[in-house]
Amino acid sequence: MKLPYDIDDRADRKTALGLIVLQADETIENEIRSVLDNDAVGLLHSRIPSGADLTPETLMQMKADLPAAAALLPKSAQFDVIAYACTSGATYIGSKTVKTLVQNIHPTAQVTDPMRAVLAACKALRIKRIGFITPYIEEVSDAMRTLLEQSGLEISAFGSFSEEQEAIVARISDRSILKALIDLSKQNDVDGLFVSCTNLNSFSIIDEAEQRTGKPVVSSNQALYWHMLTLAGLPTIGKGPGRLFSNSF
Repeated sequence: MKLPYDIDDRADRKTALGLIVLQADETIENEIRSVLDNDAVGLLHSRIPSGADLTPETLMQMKADLPAAAALLPKSAQFDVIAYACTSGATYIGSKTVKTLVQNIHPTAQVTDPMRAVLAACKALRIKRIGFITPYIEEVSDAMRTLLEQSGLEISAFGSFSEEQEAIVARISDRSILKALIDLSKQNDVDGLFVSCTNLNSFSIIDEAEQRTGKPVVSSNQALYWHMLTLAGLPTIGKGPGRLFSNSF
């Protein structure tokens, strides 16, 4: 027996957000899921191949793999915003190139990435002098420092866990990240603090870090989700951790 069915009215469709996640990432989906509380928002994920070790070579390989990863997101979803979720990858590939590669597959979607999002967050929070931590090896951290400085930010304090293996990065404790933020806030005069890398856990300690340092804290995952909501024209107040989600800009 053939069963009857109705088709949902596309005028009432959910806001569609797409997320291209690294194969090695074990963090960002869980963090965003913990704050995604809007039934009118749909979030769909795709995975992009990534190396077990985070090096310039593995990061640049994602440039070649990005179109295929974007194509795995269903075009029928009519995405409002698609995000490529790799801070260091966006640093090496470039935000403009990321946008072009994704829009070649999904031409009507707005596109963001953690670096684009972090810069927008720092502008919204009026952060000029930052202290930031990374899990990366020196070469990758240096590339990010250069990009941040070229984008108008001053690096007042910096620290790295200097870890190459993604599986270990995902298991660096949130308390270690909290301690690092507090230590960095004491080094020099900073306007805000930045936790770089979508594979680092941070959502659970952002509010405490802001309280204990007196500085706004921006993380890759926090900024990326905030920017996705912002680009989609959705409310952000109360939708995530930190001052970034406590103000209307």
